Amino acid sequence: MLGFFGVDEAGESVYRVLVGLGTATVPEIASRLGLTDDTVAAAMPALERLGLAALSPGTGPGRRYTAAPPALALGPALSERRHELKQAELVVDRLTQEYRRNAVGLATGDLVEVVHGRDAVRHRFEQLQLGAEQELLGLITGPPVAVSGDDNHVTTVAAARGVLCRAVFERADLELPSEAGGLAEALERGEQIRVADRVPTKLIIADGAAAMLPLHPLGSPGEPAVLVVRAGGLLEALAGLFESVWERSLPLHTGGADEVLVQSPEQPDHVDLQILSMLLAGLTDVSVAKQLDLGLRTVQRRVKRLLDLAGVTTRMQLGWHAREHGWVIRD
Repeated sequence: MLGFFGVDEAGESVYRVLVGLGTATVPEIASRLGLTDDTVAAAMPALERLGLAALSPGTGPGRRYTAAPPALALGPALSERRHELKQAELVVDRLTQEYRRNAVGLATGDLVEVVHGRDAVRHRFEQLQLGAEQELLGLITGPPVAVSGDDNHVTTVAAARGVLCRAVFERADLELPSEAGGLAEALERGEQIRVADRVPTKLIIADGAAAMLPLHPLGSPGEPAVLVVRAGGLLEALAGLFESVWERSLPLHTGGADEVLVQSPEQPDHVDLQILSMLLAGLTDVSVAKQLDLGLRTVQRRVKRLLDLAGVTTRMQLGWHAREHGWVIRD
Protein backbone atom coordinates (compact mmCIF):
# COMPACT_ATOMS: atom_id res chain seq x y z
CA MET A 1 0.00 0.00 0.00
CA LEU A 2 2.93 2.37 0.56
CA GLY A 3 3.75 2.17 -3.14
CA PHE A 4 1.43 5.16 -3.37
CA PHE A 5 4.19 7.16 -1.63
CA GLY A 6 7.03 5.71 -3.69
CA VAL A 7 8.02 2.90 -1.29
CA ASP A 8 8.77 -0.46 -2.89
CA GLU A 9 7.70 -3.80 -1.40
CA ALA A 10 10.99 -4.46 0.42
CA GLY A 11 11.04 -0.94 1.84
CA GLU A 12 7.48 -1.25 3.09
CA SER A 13 8.29 -4.52 4.88
CA VAL A 14 11.31 -2.95 6.53
CA TYR A 15 9.37 0.14 7.60
CA ARG A 16 6.54 -1.94 9.08
CA VAL A 17 9.00 -3.89 11.22
CA LEU A 18 10.75 -0.68 12.24
CA VAL A 19 7.43 0.89 13.26
CA GLY A 20 6.69 -2.16 15.40
CA LEU A 21 10.07 -2.05 17.10
CA GLY A 22 10.46 1.72 17.28
CA THR A 23 14.21 1.46 16.83
CA ALA A 24 16.34 -1.39 15.52
CA THR A 25 19.58 -2.33 13.80
CA VAL A 26 19.79 -3.73 10.28
CA PRO A 27 20.51 -7.29 11.56
CA GLU A 28 17.52 -7.13 13.92
CA ILE A 29 15.19 -6.12 11.08
CA ALA A 30 16.69 -8.74 8.76
CA SER A 31 16.13 -11.42 11.39
CA ARG A 32 12.47 -10.47 11.77
CA LEU A 33 11.87 -10.55 8.01
CA GLY A 34 14.04 -13.55 7.18
CA LEU A 35 16.10 -11.43 4.78
CA THR A 36 19.82 -10.85 4.43
CA ASP A 37 21.46 -7.85 6.07
CA ASP A 38 22.44 -6.53 2.62
CA THR A 39 18.80 -6.58 1.42
CA VAL A 40 17.62 -4.60 4.44
CA ALA A 41 20.58 -2.19 4.24
CA ALA A 42 19.78 -1.53 0.56
CA ALA A 43 16.22 -0.46 1.50
CA MET A 44 17.25 2.01 4.18
CA PRO A 45 18.49 4.93 1.98
CA ALA A 46 15.08 5.20 0.27
CA LEU A 47 13.31 5.21 3.65
CA GLU A 48 15.66 7.93 4.91
CA ARG A 49 15.12 9.99 1.75
CA LEU A 50 11.33 9.79 2.21
CA GLY A 51 11.63 10.74 5.87
CA LEU A 52 10.30 7.41 7.11
CA ALA A 53 13.41 6.37 8.99
CA ALA A 54 16.37 8.16 10.53
CA LEU A 55 19.80 6.88 11.54
CA SER A 56 20.44 7.30 15.24
CA PRO A 57 23.65 9.12 16.27
CA GLY A 58 26.70 6.96 16.62
CA THR A 59 29.06 4.84 14.55
CA GLY A 60 29.90 1.20 14.07
CA PRO A 61 27.99 -1.91 12.92
CA GLY A 62 25.48 -1.62 15.73
CA ARG A 63 24.02 1.65 14.55
CA ARG A 64 20.28 1.84 14.99
CA TYR A 65 17.50 3.23 12.85
CA THR A 66 14.43 4.96 14.28
CA ALA A 67 11.02 4.96 12.61
CA ALA A 68 9.40 8.31 11.91
CA PRO A 69 5.74 8.62 13.01
CA PRO A 70 3.60 7.56 10.00
CA ALA A 71 1.22 10.51 10.30
CA LEU A 72 4.11 12.95 10.43
CA ALA A 73 6.10 11.34 7.62
CA LEU A 74 3.25 10.49 5.24
CA GLY A 75 0.61 13.04 6.21
CA PRO A 76 1.89 15.94 4.06
CA ALA A 77 2.18 13.77 0.95
CA LEU A 78 -1.29 12.36 1.58
CA SER A 79 -2.77 15.84 1.94
CA GLU A 80 -1.11 16.91 -1.30
CA ARG A 81 -2.52 13.88 -3.14
CA ARG A 82 -5.98 14.59 -1.72
CA HIS A 83 -5.76 18.13 -3.06
CA GLU A 84 -4.62 16.91 -6.49
CA LEU A 85 -7.43 14.34 -6.56
CA LYS A 86 -10.01 16.97 -5.61
CA GLN A 87 -8.82 19.24 -8.39
CA ALA A 88 -8.97 16.35 -10.85
CA GLU A 89 -12.52 15.55 -9.74
CA LEU A 90 -13.56 19.16 -10.34
CA VAL A 91 -12.10 19.06 -13.84
CA VAL A 92 -13.85 15.78 -14.63
CA ASP A 93 -17.11 17.17 -13.28
CA ARG A 94 -16.87 20.28 -15.45
CA LEU A 95 -16.03 18.23 -18.52
CA THR A 96 -18.92 15.86 -17.79
CA GLN A 97 -21.36 18.75 -17.51
CA GLU A 98 -20.12 20.19 -20.78
CA TYR A 99 -20.38 16.77 -22.43
CA ARG A 100 -23.97 16.37 -21.28
CA ARG A 101 -24.91 19.84 -22.51
CA ASN A 102 -23.67 18.91 -25.96
CA ALA A 103 -24.79 15.27 -25.91
CA VAL A 104 -28.07 15.99 -27.69
CA GLY A 105 -26.22 17.16 -30.78
CA LEU A 106 -23.53 14.48 -30.76
CA ALA A 107 -23.14 12.34 -33.84
CA THR A 108 -23.31 8.58 -33.68
CA GLY A 109 -19.53 8.41 -33.88
CA ASP A 110 -19.27 10.33 -30.61
CA LEU A 111 -21.43 7.82 -28.75
CA VAL A 112 -19.93 4.63 -30.23
CA GLU A 113 -16.15 4.30 -30.30
CA VAL A 114 -14.22 1.64 -32.21
CA VAL A 115 -11.02 0.55 -30.44
CA HIS A 116 -8.39 -1.48 -32.34
CA GLY A 117 -5.41 -3.46 -31.08
CA ARG A 118 -4.65 -5.56 -27.99
CA ASP A 119 -3.05 -2.79 -25.96
CA ALA A 120 -5.83 -0.30 -26.67
CA VAL A 121 -8.54 -2.88 -25.92
CA ARG A 122 -6.88 -3.83 -22.64
CA HIS A 123 -6.60 -0.14 -21.71
CA ARG A 124 -10.32 0.47 -22.32
CA PHE A 125 -11.18 -2.67 -20.37
CA GLU A 126 -9.19 -1.47 -17.36
CA GLN A 127 -10.75 2.00 -17.63
CA LEU A 128 -14.27 0.55 -17.39
CA GLN A 129 -13.33 -1.53 -14.33
CA LEU A 130 -11.60 1.29 -12.50
CA GLY A 131 -14.31 3.79 -13.39
CA ALA A 132 -17.26 1.73 -12.12
CA GLU A 133 -18.70 3.09 -8.88
CA GLN A 134 -22.01 1.25 -8.42
CA GLU A 135 -22.38 -1.82 -10.65
CA LEU A 136 -20.29 -3.84 -13.08
CA LEU A 137 -21.88 -6.46 -15.33
CA GLY A 138 -20.07 -9.01 -17.47
CA LEU A 139 -20.73 -11.79 -19.96
CA ILE A 140 -17.73 -14.13 -20.24
CA THR A 141 -17.29 -16.63 -23.06
CA GLY A 142 -14.49 -18.17 -25.05
CA PRO A 143 -10.74 -17.87 -24.60
CA PRO A 144 -9.20 -14.46 -23.85
CA VAL A 145 -8.06 -12.49 -26.88
CA ALA A 146 -6.82 -9.05 -25.81
CA VAL A 147 -7.42 -9.51 -22.08
CA SER A 148 -5.51 -12.14 -20.08
CA GLY A 149 -7.22 -15.04 -18.37
CA ASP A 150 -6.80 -13.39 -14.96
CA ASP A 151 -8.33 -10.14 -16.20
CA ASN A 152 -11.21 -12.04 -17.79
CA HIS A 153 -12.82 -12.01 -14.34
CA VAL A 154 -14.27 -8.60 -15.10
CA THR A 155 -15.37 -8.03 -11.54
CA THR A 156 -12.12 -8.56 -9.62
CA VAL A 157 -10.89 -4.97 -9.42
CA ALA A 158 -14.33 -3.42 -8.91
CA ALA A 159 -15.45 -5.93 -6.27
CA ALA A 160 -12.47 -5.04 -4.12
CA ARG A 161 -13.83 -1.48 -3.99
CA GLY A 162 -17.34 -2.53 -2.95
CA VAL A 163 -18.92 -2.29 -6.42
CA LEU A 164 -21.87 -4.64 -6.99
CA CYS A 165 -20.61 -7.18 -9.51
CA ARG A 166 -22.51 -9.73 -11.57
CA ALA A 167 -21.07 -12.00 -14.26
CA VAL A 168 -22.31 -14.91 -16.38
CA PHE A 169 -19.86 -17.57 -17.59
CA GLU A 170 -20.45 -20.04 -20.38
CA ARG A 171 -20.62 -23.60 -19.04
CA ALA A 172 -17.80 -24.83 -21.28
CA ASP A 173 -15.45 -22.29 -19.69
CA LEU A 174 -15.86 -23.96 -16.29
CA GLU A 175 -14.05 -27.00 -17.67
CA LEU A 176 -10.85 -24.99 -18.09
CA PRO A 177 -8.36 -25.95 -15.32
CA SER A 178 -7.53 -22.30 -14.65
CA GLU A 179 -11.11 -21.20 -13.99
CA ALA A 180 -12.35 -23.09 -10.91
CA GLY A 181 -9.94 -21.57 -8.40
CA GLY A 182 -10.50 -18.06 -9.71
CA LEU A 183 -14.27 -18.44 -9.60
CA ALA A 184 -14.14 -19.75 -6.04
CA GLU A 185 -12.10 -16.72 -4.97
CA ALA A 186 -14.54 -14.39 -6.74
CA LEU A 187 -17.50 -15.95 -4.96
CA GLU A 188 -15.77 -15.59 -1.62
CA ARG A 189 -15.31 -11.88 -2.35
CA GLY A 190 -19.08 -11.56 -2.67
CA GLU A 191 -19.30 -11.44 -6.44
CA GLN A 192 -22.48 -12.82 -7.98
CA ILE A 193 -21.66 -15.37 -10.68
CA ARG A 194 -23.94 -17.52 -12.80
CA VAL A 195 -23.44 -20.05 -15.58
CA ALA A 196 -25.33 -20.46 -18.84
CA ASP A 197 -25.18 -23.18 -21.48
CA ARG A 198 -24.40 -20.48 -24.02
CA VAL A 199 -23.30 -16.86 -23.65
CA PRO A 200 -23.91 -14.94 -26.89
CA THR A 201 -20.95 -12.54 -26.68
CA LYS A 202 -18.30 -11.05 -24.46
CA LEU A 203 -19.68 -7.94 -22.78
CA ILE A 204 -18.88 -5.57 -19.94
CA ILE A 205 -21.17 -2.78 -18.72
CA ALA A 206 -20.13 -0.21 -16.11
CA ASP A 207 -22.78 1.69 -14.12
CA GLY A 208 -25.22 1.43 -17.02
CA ALA A 209 -23.26 4.29 -18.63
CA ALA A 210 -20.73 2.52 -20.85
CA ALA A 211 -20.44 -0.91 -22.43
CA MET A 212 -17.74 -2.77 -24.33
CA LEU A 213 -18.21 -5.74 -26.67
CA PRO A 214 -16.26 -7.34 -29.55
CA LEU A 215 -16.61 -5.77 -32.96
CA HIS A 216 -15.75 -8.99 -34.79
CA PRO A 217 -17.13 -12.50 -34.09
CA LEU A 218 -15.23 -14.44 -31.46
CA GLY A 219 -12.30 -16.33 -32.90
CA SER A 220 -11.88 -14.03 -35.91
CA PRO A 221 -8.28 -13.71 -37.17
CA GLY A 222 -6.30 -10.51 -36.94
CA GLU A 223 -6.02 -7.80 -34.32
CA PRO A 224 -8.94 -7.59 -31.87
CA ALA A 225 -11.35 -4.69 -32.06
CA VAL A 226 -14.18 -3.66 -29.74
CA LEU A 227 -17.10 -1.25 -29.65
CA VAL A 228 -17.36 1.09 -26.67
CA VAL A 229 -20.96 2.30 -26.36
CA ARG A 230 -21.66 5.29 -24.12
CA ALA A 231 -25.32 6.20 -24.60
CA GLY A 232 -28.50 5.67 -26.53
CA GLY A 233 -30.77 2.77 -27.35
CA LEU A 234 -27.86 0.46 -28.14
CA LEU A 235 -26.60 0.71 -24.56
CA GLU A 236 -30.10 -0.03 -23.24
CA ALA A 237 -30.33 -3.03 -25.57
CA LEU A 238 -27.00 -4.39 -24.31
CA ALA A 239 -28.15 -4.00 -20.71
CA GLY A 240 -31.33 -5.86 -21.62
CA LEU A 241 -29.25 -8.61 -23.24
CA PHE A 242 -27.25 -9.07 -20.04
CA GLU A 243 -30.38 -9.23 -17.87
CA SER A 244 -31.95 -11.78 -20.24
CA VAL A 245 -28.89 -14.04 -20.08
CA TRP A 246 -28.65 -13.53 -16.29
CA GLU A 247 -32.29 -14.49 -15.79
CA ARG A 248 -31.86 -17.76 -17.70
CA SER A 249 -28.60 -18.68 -15.95
CA LEU A 250 -27.96 -20.79 -12.86
CA PRO A 251 -26.19 -19.45 -9.74
CA LEU A 252 -22.80 -20.76 -8.67
CA HIS A 253 -21.74 -21.45 -5.11
CA THR A 254 -18.55 -22.76 -3.57
CA GLY A 255 -18.35 -26.32 -2.34
CA GLY A 256 -15.13 -25.82 -0.38
CA ALA A 257 -11.51 -26.37 -1.37
CA ASP A 258 -11.91 -24.16 -4.45
CA GLU A 259 -14.73 -26.34 -5.72
CA VAL A 260 -17.40 -24.46 -7.69
CA LEU A 261 -20.84 -25.99 -8.02
CA VAL A 262 -23.76 -25.04 -10.24
CA GLN A 263 -27.04 -24.79 -8.37
CA SER A 264 -29.33 -27.62 -9.40
CA PRO A 265 -32.05 -26.60 -11.87
CA GLU A 266 -34.40 -29.07 -10.17
CA GLN A 267 -34.93 -26.86 -7.13
CA PRO A 268 -36.35 -23.32 -6.86
CA ASP A 269 -33.98 -20.54 -5.86
CA HIS A 270 -34.52 -17.94 -3.12
CA VAL A 271 -36.49 -15.58 -5.39
CA ASP A 272 -38.75 -18.45 -6.47
CA LEU A 273 -39.49 -19.21 -2.82
CA GLN A 274 -40.32 -15.58 -2.13
CA ILE A 275 -42.71 -15.52 -5.06
CA LEU A 276 -44.37 -18.74 -3.90
CA SER A 277 -44.80 -17.46 -0.38
CA MET A 278 -46.44 -14.25 -1.57
CA LEU A 279 -48.75 -16.05 -4.00
CA LEU A 280 -49.89 -18.40 -1.24
CA ALA A 281 -50.53 -15.34 0.91
CA GLY A 282 -53.01 -14.14 -1.71
CA LEU A 283 -50.97 -11.51 -3.57
CA THR A 284 -51.48 -11.10 -7.30
CA ASP A 285 -48.65 -11.37 -9.83
CA VAL A 286 -48.64 -7.59 -10.16
CA SER A 287 -48.35 -7.13 -6.38
CA VAL A 288 -45.57 -9.72 -6.15
CA ALA A 289 -43.65 -7.96 -8.92
CA LYS A 290 -43.92 -4.64 -7.09
CA GLN A 291 -42.96 -6.12 -3.72
CA LEU A 292 -39.84 -7.84 -5.10
CA ASP A 293 -38.99 -5.09 -7.59
CA LEU A 294 -39.25 -7.53 -10.48
CA GLY A 295 -40.88 -7.25 -13.88
CA LEU A 296 -44.35 -8.77 -14.25
CA ARG A 297 -43.09 -11.01 -17.04
CA THR A 298 -40.24 -12.17 -14.83
CA VAL A 299 -42.68 -13.22 -12.10
CA GLN A 300 -44.90 -15.01 -14.60
CA ARG A 301 -41.92 -16.75 -16.19
CA ARG A 302 -40.68 -17.93 -12.80
CA VAL A 303 -44.14 -19.23 -11.90
CA LYS A 304 -44.22 -21.16 -15.19
CA ARG A 305 -40.82 -22.64 -14.34
CA LEU A 306 -42.09 -23.65 -10.89
CA LEU A 307 -45.07 -25.38 -12.47
CA ASP A 308 -42.69 -27.32 -14.71
CA LEU A 309 -40.39 -28.22 -11.81
CA ALA A 310 -43.33 -29.48 -9.77
CA GLY A 311 -44.80 -31.35 -12.74
CA VAL A 312 -48.25 -29.74 -12.30
CA THR A 313 -50.51 -27.61 -14.46
CA THR A 314 -52.38 -25.32 -12.05
CA ARG A 315 -51.30 -22.91 -9.35
CA MET A 316 -53.46 -24.71 -6.80
CA GLN A 317 -51.55 -27.91 -7.49
CA LEU A 318 -48.33 -25.92 -7.23
CA GLY A 319 -49.35 -24.70 -3.77
CA TRP A 320 -49.90 -28.26 -2.54
CA HIS A 321 -46.62 -29.40 -4.06
CA ALA A 322 -44.76 -26.49 -2.48
CA ARG A 323 -46.03 -27.32 1.01
CA GLU A 324 -45.37 -31.04 0.60
CA HIS A 325 -41.78 -30.47 -0.52
CA GLY A 326 -40.85 -27.66 1.86
CA TRP A 327 -40.61 -24.97 -0.79
CA VAL A 328 -42.58 -22.40 1.22
CA ILE A 329 -40.86 -19.62 3.18
CA ARG A 330 -42.81 -19.55 6.45
CA ASP A 331 -41.18 -16.46 7.99
